[in-house]
Amino acid sequence: MKVFLDEPGVSAGGSSLFEQERACHDLLVRLAGRVPDRVLWRMRDWLAARAHANFAHTLPKTMLRHRVGLTDSERDLLEASLPFWGARQRSLDAILPVAALVEPAFAFQAELPPDQSCADMSGLGGWRDAVDLALTAVLRGARGAVELRRSWRMDHPRPRRVVLARVTEDLPAVTGTLQRVLRAHGDLAPCVEIVSPPLVLPPYHRAALRESVSLWRAPGPEAAARPSSTPAALDAGATARTDRGEA
Repeated sequence: MKVFLDEPGVSAGGSSLFEQERACHDLLVRLAGRVPDRVLWRMRDWLAARAHANFAHTLPKTMLRHRVGLTDSERDLLEASLPFWGARQRSLDAILPVAALVEPAFAFQAELPPDQSCADMSGLGGWRDAVDLALTAVLRGARGAVELRRSWRMDHPRPRRVVLARVTEDLPAVTGTLQRVLRAHGDLAPCVEIVSPPLVLPPYHRAALRESVSLWRAPGPEAAARPSSTPAALDAGATARTDRGEA
């Protein structure tokens, strides 16, 4: 998954609906691991459905309730979207500032033992289970889909599937679609991380990518020239596991 780290992030200067939604999407990506999964997936679902008023009402309250702060670049993303959707400036100003993000308090694992159960209802985990195949079938038909990876987050009593994908078009809509796939398989708080440049990957995502496997990668000149055992290019701080048996 190739993500550019030397870019400042999404510009907050524009005010088109596309720019507002992209800024909001990137902010939600950066909030992964910092706000509860059950809240984050719902806000992503609202964004995919363009329920902007619900989103603008809920996000500031969530940040304040869980005492989650924002970096300067994250606040730029916030200001690029929520004021246009009815959020009160007083609520936005009350969100705490943070100087920098810290390393996530999560452990990730690329693969599970064959007899390890997981948080969704697909049964036993392991390499390329039915959920992985369903996600791959859906994403490979999406516009702008580049790559799909999967990791397991080990902080729950049972490991939780974390989906990592690089997509260049309709990021909120693709997020919503993959979330619905996971919920159909029993994951009530799906973790779907859709990234695309110029988003800078937070520590949470770099940690997940270091312990991930590739499920699918779009064919192209770069992929054709690279041996199938070589991982796709990642950011400078994350080296992914060797890929196997890509479709």
